[in-house]
Amino acid sequence: MTPLAAWWDAEAERVPLWLPVFMGVGVLAYYMPRFEPPVWTGGAAAILVFTVSWFVPRGRLFTIPFFMAALGFASAQLATARAPPLEADLPTHATVVSGTVRAVEHLPEGRRVTFESARLNQDGPPLRRTIRVRLRKTDRGPLATGDTAQLRALVRPPAPPSYPGGWDLQRDAFYAGLGGSGYALGPVERLTEATPSGVARWMQGLRETIAARITAVVPGAAGAVCVTLLTGGQTSIPEAEHQAFRDSGLAHLLAVAGLHIGIVMGFAMAVARLGFACSERASLFWPTKTLAALVALAVGGFYMVLTGMHVPIVRSFSMACLFTLGAVTHRRVVSLRGLGLAGVVLMLLEPQEVPGVSFQMSFSAVLALIAGYEALRPWLRQLHGHSWHRRLASHIVALALTSALAGTASAPYGAYHFGHVQVYFVVANMVAVPMTAMWTMPLGLIALALMPLGLEWLALIPMGWGSEAIVWVAMTTASWPAATFPVPHIPAWGLAMFSLGLAWLGIWRTRLRLFGVLPMLVGLLSPVTERAPDVLVSADARLIGARIGGEVFIQQAQGGSAFVRDAWLQLWMRPTARPFPTESDGIACAKDSCLLHPRPEAKGVLLMRGPSRPTQCKDAVAIVSAEPARGLCPRPWPQLVDRFTVWRQGAAAIWLTPEGAMVLTDRMARGDRPWVPPPPTPRPRPVPILPPAALDPGGSVLPQ
Repeated sequence: MTPLAAWWDAEAERVPLWLPVFMGVGVLAYYMPRFEPPVWTGGAAAILVFTVSWFVPRGRLFTIPFFMAALGFASAQLATARAPPLEADLPTHATVVSGTVRAVEHLPEGRRVTFESARLNQDGPPLRRTIRVRLRKTDRGPLATGDTAQLRALVRPPAPPSYPGGWDLQRDAFYAGLGGSGYALGPVERLTEATPSGVARWMQGLRETIAARITAVVPGAAGAVCVTLLTGGQTSIPEAEHQAFRDSGLAHLLAVAGLHIGIVMGFAMAVARLGFACSERASLFWPTKTLAALVALAVGGFYMVLTGMHVPIVRSFSMACLFTLGAVTHRRVVSLRGLGLAGVVLMLLEPQEVPGVSFQMSFSAVLALIAGYEALRPWLRQLHGHSWHRRLASHIVALALTSALAGTASAPYGAYHFGHVQVYFVVANMVAVPMTAMWTMPLGLIALALMPLGLEWLALIPMGWGSEAIVWVAMTTASWPAATFPVPHIPAWGLAMFSLGLAWLGIWRTRLRLFGVLPMLVGLLSPVTERAPDVLVSADARLIGARIGGEVFIQQAQGGSAFVRDAWLQLWMRPTARPFPTESDGIACAKDSCLLHPRPEAKGVLLMRGPSRPTQCKDAVAIVSAEPARGLCPRPWPQLVDRFTVWRQGAAAIWLTPEGAMVLTDRMARGDRPWVPPPPTPRPRPVPILPPAALDPGGSVLPQ
């Protein structure tokens, strides 16, 4: 037998596990172009490839992967077609928003209300998208899901990317059905009180009730963590504590996923088996193990719906369904197949989640755990024993290995989306995860069971102690020296290479799997091939920044976005920024302008700081200005990025080279897609109405 044939015999059953990978490639292929493909592209390609594979059975090894890619492409197109189109231009002034309350979220300071079927100024048609408004801190008026309310607010459309190539918040809002957000200028007025109708509204009302009863017993950050664990909402956690969870590597405890649903189903199964054991007839004649597994599955499904059915928990519940099916049919379920099936289901239902951090970190962590434990099982068995110290060592090694595998596999995705990695995540997880699994979550489930009796405080008080301990672990770990460190931005192709290598390493089981390390290394080293922009201009021109000599300088006008500023600092890997000085290395200022030299080998960028004509035009290859600046320099004009430029094209990035400057705008980077608002059109200038003129007999015009 040839080596290739031997390898095929060993790996043949693993080949189907690549089908979800090809489907994900198809989904990502839809989001790559800068134009919207024809609506028939994905479906036609899937039908064509399926037809070829039907009539050419021997070629199915090659045609089925293409079919899965076409299916993923078609699924993404269908998700786009299902989303309501963008709303017309929202009013730029204050308006009265009225509609049905879809959700009420508690924030660290105040509340946030989501309206559906909202009307603006009470005279327009109902909007097809939701409107989200943050209430004033002092507004404590009664409000619940299903009520009809109105308030005066300032509403804006979803924000564009902070810089060209940055994370697309408008795409997220497009698929979430969000049309705009803003803040209230007056108190909210409840017009009618209604009982929530429909499953979604009833479930949202149940979440709000549970959150209110938890915070009444456990206030502060600990109560907010309890609310997150039992309802899935993270909005009430104070920002300082939330940042500590991110910096310590414990953010996954706040993102309800496999750990949480595993605890819920395990606890429910243990209680169900104990209940069946109390009955002699059930113990002797009923399949108690199967029935307990079904009870656990039902409880897990309710918990998934209660916490909002986010991507990680849907993936976890899908795998739990397969394991339950295996327990009922007395068959062994292959974990990687369950993960692959969960991925296919999610990509059929929510393909827009594939480019997101939740999908990527969740699936990469689970793949690493399954493949890692499968490969290391022979060594782990040597730790097992009957003595207490061997059992303790086995549990400690399992905790450390679980944290290391999941954290290491998901770290590049966190670095791609957030620009930093955590150092002490293994230590923090070894303490916080057992505390969550053995104390906080079981007490939370008991509290939910006691709520109909009004006795939830019996379990919520000790649950709050556990939450306080978890918050302390997060705050302490985040305060250690160098708890996080910034990393260069990984380009999209580098992340794709790392993902391919991770899939190769995790799916195959022979020694050839080690070849996956090579593309993983290429992906991790890919940042050296790209250079961050030298100058950035925000979409409203209220922020203009440059990186000069290792420092970041930002000109910020009133109303400049702190979110955009933080995104720039993350991209440039700098903790803080300084305002532009009048004179510094690489900065030479005149009366109303400054010549910036971010790169010594290239010409400079002229930063306009006033309306007068600059004297440094000949030394600049580009002009940036927060106000209109066309015509201030003589011809030939340098490349111009001013207020009109970003108004039409979005945020701009400038790279300087010895030959000149390369300018990339947000509209150039994203192109024409359904979630990208159309280019703004100038408002027509009013035409003055002149008095009528009189004609003389000869036909000439005589003024009156």
